[in-house]
Amino acid sequence: MSEEANLLKDLALILISAGVFTIISKALKQPLILGYILAGFLVGPHMGLFPTVTSTAEVSEWSEIGIIFLLFALGLEFSFKKLLKVGSSALITAMTQCVGMFILGFMVGEAIGWSNMESIFLGGMLSMSSTTIIIKAYDDLGLKEKPFAPLVFGALVFEDLIAVVLMVLLSTLAVSNKFAGGEMLMGLIKLVFFLILWFLVGIYLIPTLLKRAQKYLNDEILLLVSIGLCFVMVTLATLAGFSAALGAFVMGSILAETLESEHIMQLVKGIKDMFGAIFFVSVGMMVDPNVIAEYWGTILVLTITVMVGILFFSTSGAVLAGQGLDNAVHAGFSLAQLGEFSFIIAGLGVSLGVMRDFIYPVIITVSVITTFTTPYMIKAGTPAFHFLLKKLPSQFVEKINSFSAQDRDNTAAEQNEWKRLIKELALRMLLYGVVLIALNLGSHLFLDKFLNNRLDSLTPFVRNLISVVVTIVLMSPFLVGFALSGEQISKSSIKLIKEKRSNLWPVISLALLRILIAMGFVISVIASHFNLAFWTILLIFISGVAFFFIGRRSISKFTIVEDRFMANLNEKEQHQRRLAPVTSSVTDKMSRYNVKTDMLTISPDSLYAGKPLKELPFRHKSGVNIVKIVRGSRTIMIPTGSEMVFPYDKLLAVGTKEQLAEFRKDMAEDVYVPEKTAADALAPREFQLESITLKDDSWLTGKTLREADMRSYGCMVISVVSDGQITTNPTPDYRFKSGDLVWLAGEKSACEWWD
Repeated sequence: MSEEANLLKDLALILISAGVFTIISKALKQPLILGYILAGFLVGPHMGLFPTVTSTAEVSEWSEIGIIFLLFALGLEFSFKKLLKVGSSALITAMTQCVGMFILGFMVGEAIGWSNMESIFLGGMLSMSSTTIIIKAYDDLGLKEKPFAPLVFGALVFEDLIAVVLMVLLSTLAVSNKFAGGEMLMGLIKLVFFLILWFLVGIYLIPTLLKRAQKYLNDEILLLVSIGLCFVMVTLATLAGFSAALGAFVMGSILAETLESEHIMQLVKGIKDMFGAIFFVSVGMMVDPNVIAEYWGTILVLTITVMVGILFFSTSGAVLAGQGLDNAVHAGFSLAQLGEFSFIIAGLGVSLGVMRDFIYPVIITVSVITTFTTPYMIKAGTPAFHFLLKKLPSQFVEKINSFSAQDRDNTAAEQNEWKRLIKELALRMLLYGVVLIALNLGSHLFLDKFLNNRLDSLTPFVRNLISVVVTIVLMSPFLVGFALSGEQISKSSIKLIKEKRSNLWPVISLALLRILIAMGFVISVIASHFNLAFWTILLIFISGVAFFFIGRRSISKFTIVEDRFMANLNEKEQHQRRLAPVTSSVTDKMSRYNVKTDMLTISPDSLYAGKPLKELPFRHKSGVNIVKIVRGSRTIMIPTGSEMVFPYDKLLAVGTKEQLAEFRKDMAEDVYVPEKTAADALAPREFQLESITLKDDSWLTGKTLREADMRSYGCMVISVVSDGQITTNPTPDYRFKSGDLVWLAGEKSACEWWD
């Protein structure tokens, strides 16, 4: 059989077995992940009980595509802007888990007799939770809207970023057998640089292109474009030395800021599910019963270490981050498994010759076991929280939760104007600085090479002059953005000067510092092509400072690039504000007080339908207020108590998270449920469409449709064929005659005896 035929056979086997075992999982009310992994275990190369997958290398490549789509879908749902909102909490949680598990993993490796290098690699392998497993489990369990979900997803993203740096460090250690802090620092700087650059360029270009191509984008074209962009970023990430999964996540997060994000999410869902299934089946295929039998003790020790250690460190990190006991416990139970980076790190250690071969399947087996337990651990979060709530001293719990609320309030308030100014300045300089560095590097790598190859007839001086002029022209809008103040910086500066006159000189000094750094970029471009004397450098600095200070009012109008970027970045939120002004206002201004909104639709069977608001128990039972009623194309803002509620009305309620949960519960419970008799249950009504031919002695013969009154018996006439002519929906005065072909519709028992 040809290689292509083998691959098709393997894919058929994988998909069919996955389908069968996920049906079994669904029937047993178990998460689908378990079905996928069990299917992979049974059709893998180690069992032999069923038809076996033969093209494991090709299947591995398909599973990598599955990881790409899973991370792409995660980016679409969890953008960088959301990451920034939970950034500090997620970072603290991830760092606590990674550092704690690295130390614990090293200690466990030493205790079970592994070498120092193997123990170091073990610490790295045990540090990371599984992004793909948790995404799938949260999908299956419907937990993506829970309050702890953003914290979990944010921690996973930071863990993936930490994993990239960790791989650089471990590779250096394996090759040189010594710690290289410089390598790790450069890897981190490189990662941050590329992430910022990709995000800035992506937000500037992609929403604009999608908007201009809007009228040409049907489902097919949008799907092709979005997947193409995903693989472009995957390629860029791999060329830069990062993982393909990171590139997929970055592109997903960029597209998440566009108006088409939800549409794209729906389009790629089927592809994501299929390739994700292949990935999880391939993980199950890696489980080797022989390795389990020989190293079961090691596997058991590592499994307990992972589940207990990650649970402890991630919960502790979330508590330290001010997330409260509830969110912290749920985050800890969610993260208690090994991730995909464990496979990568294990493979790296084996390929570099610093780890024995058996460690790779051992780590995979531990990962599979913890994958099996993940859904149950996630479900155990709620009872564990209630258990701790009962057992822990109430003062301790109150202190944790009050610390959480205080932390959020302080972060949101940000009352120190100097801190706000410094924060805005640092962010602005970082973003614009990354773009300027990228343009400078691009000029050296591409523009200079192009000029030397294509314009070699020109003198070196002319080629260098062209390169400098083109580079500075391209950098000019970003130099302006770097040197000048944005709206928030200007407001803070003016406020500080008004509050205290002595703040004038520090504010001017900060502005001068930015201008000098901006001119430093210009000088670096010129100096890389020409030899500059000291007086030349000084003259450029003085000219630049004078240019920015004297012409700042004029050049501040030429911030086209920044304006376009900010418009694209905020386009989705602005669109949402236009569509839902009340919800957006409450979310922006009241979310830190636990005040939210929720919209529910009145069911036709609701006991509240047809009653005025003042007679409904919403306020009394749950404490919510109804601020808007949407009825078709009509919107009733701040309805009065006499406003009637009709079926399919959409009610926008405002209240705390607990009040809204009670409101949803009331709406779901207070519906009319018709009573079913025993006869209804045993003999359900059956609809049928059949024809009868009337005879002379038929009951209908000679009667009009009105006289027959058939509808009162549950039957009606659709058409009558008489003398070769058909009459559809005859009038009540139609009189039946012998020979008519009558088509009847209705309940079977009611239509059987009319002939």
